[in-house]
Amino acid sequence: MALLHRIIRGIAVRCLAGLTAVSVAAGGIPVPQAKAASLPLIRDNEIEQLLRDYATPLFRAAGLKPEAVQVYIINSDTINAFVAGGQRIFIHTGLLTRAETPNEVIGVLAHETGHIAGGHLSRMQKQLDKASTAAIIGMLVGAATMIGAGLAGQGELARSGQGIMLGGQSLAERNLLSYARAQESAADQAALKYLTATRQSARGMIDLFERLSNESLASSVPVDPYVLSHPMPLDRVRNLEINARKSPYFDAGDSPALKARHAMVQAKLMGFLTSPQRVYQRYPTSDTSAPARYARSIAAFRTGDLRGALAELEPLQRAQPNNPYFWELRGQALLESGKVREAVPALQKAVELMPNQGLVRIMLAQAMLNTNDDRLIEPAIQQLQRAKRYETDSSELHAQLAIAYARRNNIPMADLETAEAALISGDVELAKQKAKRSLAAFKRGTPEWIRANDILNVKVGKD
Repeated sequence: MALLHRIIRGIAVRCLAGLTAVSVAAGGIPVPQAKAASLPLIRDNEIEQLLRDYATPLFRAAGLKPEAVQVYIINSDTINAFVAGGQRIFIHTGLLTRAETPNEVIGVLAHETGHIAGGHLSRMQKQLDKASTAAIIGMLVGAATMIGAGLAGQGELARSGQGIMLGGQSLAERNLLSYARAQESAADQAALKYLTATRQSARGMIDLFERLSNESLASSVPVDPYVLSHPMPLDRVRNLEINARKSPYFDAGDSPALKARHAMVQAKLMGFLTSPQRVYQRYPTSDTSAPARYARSIAAFRTGDLRGALAELEPLQRAQPNNPYFWELRGQALLESGKVREAVPALQKAVELMPNQGLVRIMLAQAMLNTNDDRLIEPAIQQLQRAKRYETDSSELHAQLAIAYARRNNIPMADLETAEAALISGDVELAKQKAKRSLAAFKRGTPEWIRANDILNVKVGKD
């Protein structure tokens, strides 16, 4: 039932991208509405850079500006990806950890790029405008019922879900879903075009869809093809493969360097997101490969074994002394283990090796402030100010600035930064309180006064 799960979730997300009154949860994971902040997002320099390297050639092939498209990572073990809220692609960690090759992830990114380039979100909204709200809600509720039944193996309940979807406003629902299937087919064909333009194979995309198709076939729940948002799995794979084999790059493989980065990202995700038991099952101590050491190092420091974490990390750093992500991990392990003074030089090295990454600068500033060394307050503020160039919506950045200014006894600026952090986190009441308190200290018309005044004038929208 995994493919149906993925399919229905995809249409739910795209339907809800422009709405705020309806939400559907599938498999315990909330379907996003308009704001990325409501999702269980994760941030990581290494993973984000890999996805950016995967996607940038595709964006250019599609005529999109790479810097205008944002790629977000959702902490969910399901294989899924979708477009929502304009030029935003959301990738589930399950896709990254279960993809067997970089090319599989690249194929999915090519498909989602096709949705953006084709303007499918805005067009879908026009289709939604033609359908009644009741019809849309009925479709999504029915879809959720089918998903829950399929995952639980309850065929009768799944048929009930289909009944909900097909009852009442069924014509509007079918028209909407038919339109969605056409969008998916168009995105598939666009993906083939972008992959060929970038001299990459579509084999990975086909392999992934085929695996999902096999999982779908393993389900005992019958599915009406006219209530699916995507083409039927076997038809989709067959059509894709026929067209993909026409490309001169169908047999092109991923480079060894790309495969190595893919394996390291998978190890990192397992180290951070799964239990130590699972890490050691997947990467036993007899495995001395770089991904295995990486995963075990992360698992060790997460369980308080700093010595074990550094023991696994040191061979990696000897082999790649200029790998910024190893220095970042060393700094994070030291910082979170209370070794803040030792964390500072490690994070400084990471910043030196990746100067255009804001996340590591925020972590460095946090380590500096945690030393309680007044000489490091100003350098910490400088790091945070530079991080603002790359992290415009980081509540942690503003929270650390608030701490730094408070340590300088600059209470108005501390209040203003607290207000910024609260606003990003969604606590509008606290944001307004702190902004109001800071406003009187700033000269009218200054950047600080304008920031505080803007926060005071924020209107709380209705969900």
